[in-house]
Amino acid sequence: MKIAISGKGGAGKTLLSALLSRSFAKDGYDVIAIDADPDANLATALGFPAEMEIKPLSKMDKLIKERTYTGNDASSDYFKLNPYVTDIPDTFSVKHEGIRLIVMGQVKGGGAGCYCPENSLLSALVAHLMLARNEAVIMDMAAGVEHLNRGTARRVDQLIVVTEPSRAGIETTNRVYQLARDIEIKNIAVVGNKIRSSSEKDFIISSLKDVTFLGFIPYDQAIIHAEINNLKLYEASPSINLAVKDIYRKLVGAFKPKSN
Repeated sequence: MKIAISGKGGAGKTLLSALLSRSFAKDGYDVIAIDADPDANLATALGFPAEMEIKPLSKMDKLIKERTYTGNDASSDYFKLNPYVTDIPDTFSVKHEGIRLIVMGQVKGGGAGCYCPENSLLSALVAHLMLARNEAVIMDMAAGVEHLNRGTARRVDQLIVVTEPSRAGIETTNRVYQLARDIEIKNIAVVGNKIRSSSEKDFIISSLKDVTFLGFIPYDQAIIHAEINNLKLYEASPSINLAVKDIYRKLVGAFKPKSN
Protein backbone atom coordinates (compact mmCIF):
# COMPACT_ATOMS: atom_id res chain seq x y z
CA MET A 1 0.00 0.00 0.00
CA LYS A 2 1.13 3.52 -0.82
CA ILE A 3 -0.37 6.17 1.45
CA ALA A 4 0.28 9.92 1.38
CA ILE A 5 -0.89 12.11 4.26
CA SER A 6 -1.29 15.87 3.99
CA GLY A 7 -3.01 18.70 5.86
CA LYS A 8 -2.53 22.03 7.57
CA GLY A 9 0.46 22.39 9.87
CA GLY A 10 -0.54 21.33 13.37
CA ALA A 11 -3.57 19.35 12.22
CA GLY A 12 -2.02 16.07 13.36
CA LYS A 13 -0.88 14.44 10.13
CA THR A 14 2.52 13.49 11.56
CA LEU A 15 0.95 11.68 14.52
CA LEU A 16 -1.43 9.86 12.17
CA SER A 17 1.49 8.93 9.90
CA ALA A 18 3.39 7.52 12.87
CA LEU A 19 0.47 5.55 14.29
CA LEU A 20 -0.46 4.10 10.90
CA SER A 21 3.18 3.13 10.29
CA ARG A 22 3.28 1.34 13.62
CA SER A 23 -0.05 -0.40 12.90
CA PHE A 24 1.27 -1.77 9.61
CA ALA A 25 4.56 -2.85 11.21
CA LYS A 26 2.77 -4.52 14.12
CA ASP A 27 0.74 -6.60 11.67
CA GLY A 28 3.91 -7.81 9.96
CA TYR A 29 4.17 -5.46 7.00
CA ASP A 30 7.53 -4.12 5.87
CA VAL A 31 7.11 -0.37 6.31
CA ILE A 32 8.88 2.64 4.84
CA ALA A 33 7.90 5.91 6.51
CA ILE A 34 8.82 9.04 4.56
CA ASP A 35 9.12 12.39 6.28
CA ALA A 36 8.44 14.83 3.45
CA ASP A 37 7.42 17.66 5.76
CA PRO A 38 10.03 20.46 6.11
CA ASP A 39 9.42 20.42 9.89
CA ALA A 40 10.68 16.80 9.99
CA ASN A 41 9.10 15.55 13.22
CA LEU A 42 8.15 12.04 12.12
CA ALA A 43 11.17 10.39 13.77
CA THR A 44 10.10 11.75 17.15
CA ALA A 45 6.49 10.70 16.66
CA LEU A 46 7.63 7.19 15.70
CA GLY A 47 9.73 6.92 18.85
CA PHE A 48 13.12 6.78 17.13
CA PRO A 49 15.91 7.26 19.72
CA ALA A 50 17.30 10.79 19.79
CA GLU A 51 20.83 9.53 19.20
CA MET A 52 19.80 8.22 15.76
CA GLU A 53 20.64 11.43 13.92
CA ILE A 54 19.04 11.49 10.50
CA LYS A 55 20.29 13.90 7.85
CA PRO A 56 17.68 14.98 5.27
CA LEU A 57 18.44 13.81 1.75
CA SER A 58 18.12 17.36 0.42
CA LYS A 59 21.10 18.31 2.62
CA MET A 60 23.35 15.51 1.34
CA ASP A 61 25.31 17.65 -1.11
CA LYS A 62 27.82 14.95 -2.05
CA LEU A 63 25.08 12.41 -2.79
CA ILE A 64 23.08 14.90 -4.83
CA LYS A 65 26.15 15.91 -6.84
CA GLU A 66 27.13 12.30 -7.53
CA ARG A 67 23.65 11.23 -8.60
CA THR A 68 22.45 14.23 -10.60
CA TYR A 69 25.39 15.87 -12.37
CA THR A 70 26.49 14.49 -15.71
CA GLY A 71 30.08 15.68 -15.28
CA ASN A 72 32.57 16.49 -12.56
CA ASP A 73 31.95 20.22 -12.65
CA ALA A 74 29.83 21.12 -9.62
CA SER A 75 28.98 24.49 -11.16
CA SER A 76 27.38 22.93 -14.21
CA ASP A 77 23.85 24.07 -15.09
CA TYR A 78 23.08 20.61 -16.45
CA PHE A 79 22.05 17.67 -14.29
CA LYS A 80 20.37 14.30 -14.64
CA LEU A 81 16.60 14.34 -14.51
CA ASN A 82 16.46 10.60 -13.72
CA PRO A 83 19.23 9.98 -11.17
CA TYR A 84 19.94 6.53 -9.79
CA VAL A 85 18.03 6.12 -6.51
CA THR A 86 17.41 2.38 -6.18
CA ASP A 87 19.86 1.97 -3.31
CA ILE A 88 18.78 5.03 -1.32
CA PRO A 89 15.92 3.46 0.72
CA ASP A 90 18.25 0.82 2.13
CA THR A 91 21.45 2.84 2.34
CA PHE A 92 20.30 6.28 3.47
CA SER A 93 17.55 5.37 5.90
CA VAL A 94 17.38 4.32 9.54
CA LYS A 95 15.35 1.45 10.92
CA HIS A 96 13.73 1.07 14.31
CA GLU A 97 11.14 -1.43 15.54
CA GLY A 98 10.34 -2.67 12.04
CA ILE A 99 9.96 0.76 10.43
CA ARG A 100 12.45 2.17 7.94
CA LEU A 101 12.51 5.98 7.97
CA ILE A 102 13.62 8.32 5.20
CA VAL A 103 13.77 12.08 5.77
CA MET A 104 13.42 13.98 2.49
CA GLY A 105 13.99 17.57 3.56
CA GLN A 106 12.89 20.84 2.00
CA VAL A 107 11.65 20.97 -1.57
CA LYS A 108 12.93 24.13 -3.21
CA GLY A 109 10.28 26.61 -4.29
CA GLY A 110 10.33 29.32 -6.88
CA GLY A 111 7.25 28.55 -8.92
CA ALA A 112 5.91 25.67 -10.93
CA GLY A 113 8.82 25.86 -13.37
CA CYS A 114 11.48 25.60 -10.69
CA TYR A 115 13.66 22.53 -10.90
CA CYS A 116 17.03 21.77 -9.41
CA PRO A 117 19.29 18.78 -8.63
CA GLU A 118 17.78 18.37 -5.13
CA ASN A 119 14.25 18.24 -6.47
CA SER A 120 15.34 15.90 -9.25
CA LEU A 121 16.70 13.41 -6.71
CA LEU A 122 13.68 13.62 -4.39
CA SER A 123 11.22 13.28 -7.27
CA ALA A 124 13.02 10.23 -8.62
CA LEU A 125 13.11 8.68 -5.15
CA VAL A 126 9.37 9.15 -4.58
CA ALA A 127 8.66 7.59 -7.97
CA HIS A 128 10.89 4.63 -7.10
CA LEU A 129 9.18 4.13 -3.72
CA MET A 130 5.73 4.28 -5.28
CA LEU A 131 6.44 2.21 -8.37
CA ALA A 132 9.18 -0.28 -7.54
CA ARG A 133 9.05 -1.12 -3.82
CA ASN A 134 6.77 -3.70 -2.22
CA GLU A 135 6.69 -2.24 1.28
CA ALA A 136 3.83 -0.35 2.81
CA VAL A 137 4.87 3.26 2.17
CA ILE A 138 3.46 6.04 4.36
CA MET A 139 4.49 9.58 3.38
CA ASP A 140 4.00 12.49 5.78
CA MET A 141 3.78 15.57 3.55
CA ALA A 142 3.43 19.30 4.06
CA ALA A 143 0.13 21.04 3.32
CA GLY A 144 0.19 20.20 -0.38
CA VAL A 145 1.22 17.54 -2.88
CA GLU A 146 4.60 18.95 -3.97
CA HIS A 147 6.40 15.60 -3.77
CA LEU A 148 3.95 13.98 -6.18
CA ASN A 149 3.46 14.35 -9.90
CA ARG A 150 0.89 12.77 -12.16
CA GLY A 151 3.02 9.68 -12.76
CA THR A 152 3.57 8.84 -9.11
CA ALA A 153 0.16 10.10 -8.00
CA ARG A 154 -1.55 7.37 -10.00
CA ARG A 155 0.17 4.78 -7.81
CA VAL A 156 -0.89 6.34 -4.51
CA ASP A 157 -3.49 3.97 -3.08
CA GLN A 158 -4.82 6.60 -0.69
CA LEU A 159 -4.30 10.28 -0.03
CA ILE A 160 -5.45 11.23 3.46
CA VAL A 161 -6.06 14.89 4.24
CA VAL A 162 -6.07 15.57 7.99
CA THR A 163 -8.09 18.50 9.26
CA GLU A 164 -8.97 19.99 12.61
CA PRO A 165 -12.29 21.72 13.32
CA SER A 166 -11.30 25.22 12.23
CA ARG A 167 -11.89 27.49 9.26
CA ALA A 168 -8.18 27.40 8.40
CA GLY A 169 -8.20 23.61 8.50
CA ILE A 170 -11.21 23.44 6.18
CA GLU A 171 -9.65 25.89 3.72
CA THR A 172 -6.42 23.88 3.60
CA THR A 173 -8.33 20.64 3.13
CA ASN A 174 -10.27 22.05 0.18
CA ARG A 175 -7.06 23.34 -1.39
CA VAL A 176 -5.23 20.01 -1.01
CA TYR A 177 -8.29 18.16 -2.29
CA GLN A 178 -8.28 20.25 -5.48
CA LEU A 179 -4.52 19.89 -5.99
CA ALA A 180 -4.86 16.12 -5.61
CA ARG A 181 -7.62 15.97 -8.18
CA ASP A 182 -5.54 18.09 -10.55
CA ILE A 183 -2.76 15.46 -10.54
CA GLU A 184 -5.28 12.62 -10.85
CA ILE A 185 -5.10 11.01 -7.42
CA LYS A 186 -8.14 8.76 -7.42
CA ASN A 187 -8.65 7.89 -3.78
CA ILE A 188 -8.83 10.92 -1.48
CA ALA A 189 -10.28 10.85 2.02
CA VAL A 190 -10.46 13.16 5.02
CA VAL A 191 -9.66 12.40 8.64
CA GLY A 192 -11.03 14.80 11.24
CA ASN A 193 -8.64 15.25 14.16
CA LYS A 194 -8.70 16.92 17.58
CA ILE A 195 -12.44 16.40 17.91
CA ARG A 196 -13.73 17.55 21.31
CA SER A 197 -17.47 17.28 20.72
CA SER A 198 -20.15 16.10 18.32
CA SER A 199 -20.67 19.73 17.22
CA GLU A 200 -17.02 19.94 16.06
CA LYS A 201 -17.45 16.70 14.12
CA ASP A 202 -20.64 18.06 12.57
CA PHE A 203 -18.84 21.29 11.66
CA ILE A 204 -16.23 19.39 9.65
CA ILE A 205 -18.84 17.22 7.93
CA SER A 206 -21.07 20.16 7.02
CA SER A 207 -18.12 22.29 5.84
CA LEU A 208 -16.67 19.71 3.46
CA LYS A 209 -19.03 18.77 0.67
CA ASP A 210 -18.63 15.74 -1.59
CA VAL A 211 -15.67 14.26 0.29
CA THR A 212 -15.10 10.81 1.73
CA PHE A 213 -14.46 10.63 5.47
CA LEU A 214 -12.11 7.91 6.63
CA GLY A 215 -12.54 8.54 10.35
CA PHE A 216 -12.45 10.96 13.25
CA ILE A 217 -9.82 11.16 16.00
CA PRO A 218 -10.64 12.65 19.41
CA TYR A 219 -8.68 15.39 21.10
CA ASP A 220 -6.63 14.14 24.04
CA GLN A 221 -4.53 16.37 26.29
CA ALA A 222 -2.38 13.32 26.97
CA ILE A 223 -0.62 13.89 23.63
CA ILE A 224 0.42 17.41 24.69
CA HIS A 225 1.62 16.03 28.03
CA ALA A 226 3.66 13.36 26.24
CA GLU A 227 5.26 15.91 23.91
CA ILE A 228 6.21 18.22 26.79
CA ASN A 229 7.67 15.39 28.86
CA ASN A 230 9.39 13.59 25.97
CA LEU A 231 7.23 10.48 26.35
CA LYS A 232 6.27 8.02 23.62
CA LEU A 233 3.39 9.55 21.70
CA TYR A 234 2.10 6.22 20.46
CA GLU A 235 1.57 5.08 24.04
CA ALA A 236 0.03 8.32 25.33
CA SER A 237 -3.61 8.04 24.32
CA PRO A 238 -5.66 4.81 24.17
CA SER A 239 -8.61 6.70 22.65
CA ILE A 240 -6.50 8.06 19.79
CA ASN A 241 -4.89 4.66 19.21
CA LEU A 242 -8.35 3.09 19.01
CA ALA A 243 -9.53 5.64 16.45
CA VAL A 244 -6.41 5.19 14.31
CA LYS A 245 -6.71 1.41 14.53
CA ASP A 246 -10.20 1.74 13.03
CA ILE A 247 -8.79 3.87 10.20
CA TYR A 248 -6.06 1.29 9.65
CA ARG A 249 -8.62 -1.53 9.40
CA LYS A 250 -10.57 0.44 6.80
CA LEU A 251 -7.42 0.96 4.73
CA VAL A 252 -6.39 -2.68 4.86
CA GLY A 253 -9.91 -3.77 4.06
CA ALA A 254 -10.18 -1.50 1.04
CA PHE A 255 -6.80 -2.16 -0.58
CA LYS A 256 -4.48 -5.07 -1.05
CA PRO A 257 -0.67 -4.62 -1.19
CA LYS A 258 0.57 -4.44 -4.77
CA SER A 259 3.36 -6.61 -6.09
CA ASN A 260 5.49 -6.13 -9.16
